[in-house]
Amino acid sequence: MKAITPEMEYLSTRQSAKVLQVSLGTVQKMVELGELIAWKTRGGHRRILASSLEQQLQRRKRAMRQKTTQNCIALGIFRRFENSQELMNAIQYWQIKVELDVAVDSMEGLMKAVSIAPDLIFLDALIPPVEQVHLIHYLSKNKDTQRIPILVDEGFIKLHPGVISLVDENTLGVRPQYPEKLQEELENGLIEHNPLIIPYCATNAEADSNLGGENRLHLLEPIFTQALSRKCML
Repeated sequence: MKAITPEMEYLSTRQSAKVLQVSLGTVQKMVELGELIAWKTRGGHRRILASSLEQQLQRRKRAMRQKTTQNCIALGIFRRFENSQELMNAIQYWQIKVELDVAVDSMEGLMKAVSIAPDLIFLDALIPPVEQVHLIHYLSKNKDTQRIPILVDEGFIKLHPGVISLVDENTLGVRPQYPEKLQEELENGLIEHNPLIIPYCATNAEADSNLGGENRLHLLEPIFTQALSRKCML
């Protein structure tokens, strides 16, 4: 299989077929279906964006990994690295086997979500509310991630109706262009009517006093199992 080098921005149909190890006809069909991004030169030759080929390769690796392992592949988007370490330590003792990929930045989290297409996505409770709204918005709209369960702190779910008005900034680093649209999506059930949004307990004061933080993380195991079951049903 021919490798894609960093200097490659686009490839011909024939080169793309070699990279993916498929026929020319299959590549053309993938372009028509929108699975590969391509355009035509003035001479009528098709050129395919190298980054879209790389995404296809990642999806293929992901599919192969799913076939050869019973593990749940999860993506955790965190605010602090130590929080991800706590969850990694906890899942070692679960009955279900979880491979946790971590992002400590929302932009990185969105890119990883598209790239690896995990079985579920875990949003850390410390991510600011407005940032969580934007994460849920993009994950729910992207064709590669819209059918992936998202685990969200139940305290955030109770808070969300007024979350857009809390601050006038997009904590993902880009000022929101359509805050009214996001508010409308919230009102129309972006969160509470989405069957793939699954709450977990992270801000329950009584639970925090009765259970140590580490013990409370063990309570996430049935939530992970519920998320996987929900995904299979939809």
